[in-house]
Amino acid sequence: MNPIVTVQDAVTAFADFMEPTNAELDSIEREMPAILADVILLDTLIITLDHTPNELDARRIRRARRRVLAERRELANRTSDATGGAA
Repeated sequence: MNPIVTVQDAVTAFADFMEPTNAELDSIEREMPAILADVILLDTLIITLDHTPNELDARRIRRARRRVLAERRELANRTSDATGGAA
């Protein structure tokens, strides 16, 4: 019988090197409003899965989609301002 050998040491040996850098954490922080807007849109869509969307659901979905678009626009504008380009 062959023993089952875990690869825990091989997997976690490089854990210190796999941490996000400060630049990556800053990028995530800048993108957080857009990420949260996407989460709200997904939550809104998930709520409507178990029933036929009514007018209130449709308004919530439209509002969430507008928020996603607005946050993505703001993110693009902040990114272009930082790099000196035009959005």
